Amino acid sequence: MIKLEGVSKFYSPTAPVLRDINLTIAPGEFVSVVGQSGAGKTTLVKLLIAEERPTKGQIAIGDWDITGIASSIIPYLRRQIGVIFQDFKLLPKKTVAENVAFALEVAGERSGRINQVVPQVLNIVGLNGKAGRYPSQLSGGEQQRVVIARSLVHRPKVIIADEPTGNLDSINTGEIIEILKKINEFGTTILLVTHNREVVNHLRRRVITLANGEIINDDAEGKYVL
Repeated sequence: MIKLEGVSKFYSPTAPVLRDINLTIAPGEFVSVVGQSGAGKTTLVKLLIAEERPTKGQIAIGDWDITGIASSIIPYLRRQIGVIFQDFKLLPKKTVAENVAFALEVAGERSGRINQVVPQVLNIVGLNGKAGRYPSQLSGGEQQRVVIARSLVHRPKVIIADEPTGNLDSINTGEIIEILKKINEFGTTILLVTHNREVVNHLRRRVITLANGEIINDDAEGKYVL
């Protein structure tokens, strides 16, 4: 599902951010990527969503070779990849349902499909009863659930969650991780980028550890080595 072969990213000739990354993630896996600040985690995410291009190497997601993907094709790629960030980026003047629907509207979906999909994804994240509320009326954990719902509207094959619990307390963190596990059980590949040792140790799923732009550990048993 996700394959990186010899991927490096340089912003200057003497400053590699990622160096010779070789990584394969199978369909349906739940993989955590960990590492200290500056290890290259954010750059890896940017490469996977084609926000950045590799200096060298090849990146494939499913049947897509995204190494040199044309800018005009990127919106179609991103419908196959759901992305969840630490900051919620919700539209404050739109309700929960409207925020989720907006992701479909900009893709040109018909109103009938929007009306069908929005309740479905809100049900998955446990927010059906709060569809008419505004972001300011929600807790941080509930706002992140809206973000997850929004990421699901195109039924992506891959979810990339970049520090999705970074702004949340331990209770809300646990609830968000349980939702991601539930989505994974549907067959969706999950790539969780986090610095939270407790989350990783609780998951006990495969862990990729980055340090200084290189993979220093790939542990199937979920051990956080830093």
